[in-house]
Amino acid sequence: MSINRILVADDEESMRWVLSKALRKKGFTVDLARDGDEALRLIRSESYDLAILDIKMPGISGLDLLDKVHEFKADLLVIIMTAEAGMKNAVEAMKRGAYDYLTKPFDLDVMDAIIEKANRAREMTLQVTTLKEELREHYLLENGIIGNSTPMREVYKTIGKVAPSDMTVLIQGESGTGKELIARAIHYNSRRLVKPFIAMNCAAIPKELLESELFGHEKGSFTGATERKPGKFEQANGGTIFLDEIGDMPLELQAKILRVLQEREITRTGGSQNITVDVRIVAATNQDLQQLVQQRLFREDLYYRLNVVPINLLPLRERREDILLLVDHFLQKTCAELDIPLKKIDQAALDRLVANSWPGNVRELENVIKRAVILSSDPLLTLDDFPVLTTAGGAAGGGDDLSLEALVDRKLRACFVNVDKLDDGDIYNMVIEQVERPLISFLLEKTRWNQVRAANILGINRNTLRKKITDLGIEIRKE
Repeated sequence: MSINRILVADDEESMRWVLSKALRKKGFTVDLARDGDEALRLIRSESYDLAILDIKMPGISGLDLLDKVHEFKADLLVIIMTAEAGMKNAVEAMKRGAYDYLTKPFDLDVMDAIIEKANRAREMTLQVTTLKEELREHYLLENGIIGNSTPMREVYKTIGKVAPSDMTVLIQGESGTGKELIARAIHYNSRRLVKPFIAMNCAAIPKELLESELFGHEKGSFTGATERKPGKFEQANGGTIFLDEIGDMPLELQAKILRVLQEREITRTGGSQNITVDVRIVAATNQDLQQLVQQRLFREDLYYRLNVVPINLLPLRERREDILLLVDHFLQKTCAELDIPLKKIDQAALDRLVANSWPGNVRELENVIKRAVILSSDPLLTLDDFPVLTTAGGAAGGGDDLSLEALVDRKLRACFVNVDKLDDGDIYNMVIEQVERPLISFLLEKTRWNQVRAANILGINRNTLRKKITDLGIEIRKE
C-alpha cells in the first residue's frame, strides 16, 4: 500500500500553504495542523501514512510529538523539519524514531525524494509483514501441531510466551513426540521467521564429522577438505538452529557449543578467524540430561545454558485424548497426498487406536495410518487394516498370548542389555515408578476418575493413592 494521506504540522502558515499545494499537486491527500496539540488530535482520530512535523511548534514540539505518536501508532512514518542545520537536532530526531529530516529552507525536489524513499520503505515493510503472515499460515497448514489436551495447551502457551524473544529453549520428550515441530513453531512465530531454520541431528552424524558440520571448515583442514565450507551455524545466521538429540554430542564439542552461547562466535575447523553469528539455539533430547550431567557425560554449565526455557512433551500414551484428533489429521493428510476420497475408520479400530500404547508416539501413529490408507482398497478401514494393533502387546491392556510378567520381562531385557555396564543407582524405584504410573492412570480412566473405587481395586488406602497421584504427576480429569 503506497503513501496516500499526509499530515503537515507547522506554525508558519506560509510553510503549510507551500507544502500542501506541492503535495496535493502530486496527488496526495493533505491535512494541516497549526501546532503540536492539533497535530496530536488529528493523528489520534484519523489515519495517516506519513506525518511531516516542524521541530519547534507551540504546545507540543515535533520531537515530543514523535515520542507520543510512536506509543500508539508505531507504523506511522514521520519526517521532521528543522530550521537549525546543526547536527544535534538531526541526531535527536533519528534517535527518537524519525524516518528522516529536512533542514529549512529546502528544495521541494529534496522533499519529493525523501517521500519517494519513504514510500518504498513502507511498501517493503508491508511486503515483509505479508510474507511473514504467509509463512506462518503455510507452516500452520503444512505442519500444524495437533492436540487439545491440557499438557498440549500448556505447551502452546509456552510457545506463545517464548517465541518473540531470543531465549534458548530445551525441548525434552521421547522419540516421535514432535520435538522438531515445536522448534519450528517457535521459529515461525518469532521475528526470525523470514531467516533460515536449520535442523541438525547430533546423533545422526559421526563424531569425527560433527564439528565440521556445525562450524564449517577451511580448505585443506583435513583430508578431503578441497574447499572452504560454511557450517550449520553460519547457514542459520539471523535465524534458528535446532540441535536435535544434543545429549549424544561429544563432551569436547559441548564446550564449543557453550562458547557459541556465551560469545556468539564460531571458528571453522582448521581456521583461526572468529566469526560472529546471530543465531537462536533450540535444543532437544530424548534423554535425561540431568542424569547425564551426574554421569559426567554432559556438561553442567551447558545444561543450565540450554535449559533457560524447558518444554516437556508427554508421550502419546499420557495424552490419549489427542489420539482421535491426530488420527483424523493424518487420515485427511494422507488421502489428500494420494489424491483419493477421504477414508473412514470403523469404531472398533478407533477404540483400539486410542488404547494402543504407541511406544513410537506420534510418528508411529502417523506411519500406521499411512500404511493402512495405502494398502487398503476399501473406503472403510477396519481392525484388519491395522495388524500392528492385533499383535501381542500392541494395545494397552492387550497381548492375550503373553502374560504381564512376560511382557515386563521382555521390556526389561530390551532396556538393560548389559548389566555389567550399569552404574549403581536407584533402578528398583525407577522401574516401580514407571510401572505404577500407567497402572494408576489406567485404573483411574476405567473408574471414570473415581479415586475411592480405584483405591479399592488397587487394594490401597485412598490417601496413599492421592499421594501417588501427586508424586507421579498424574493429571486428574473430571467427567
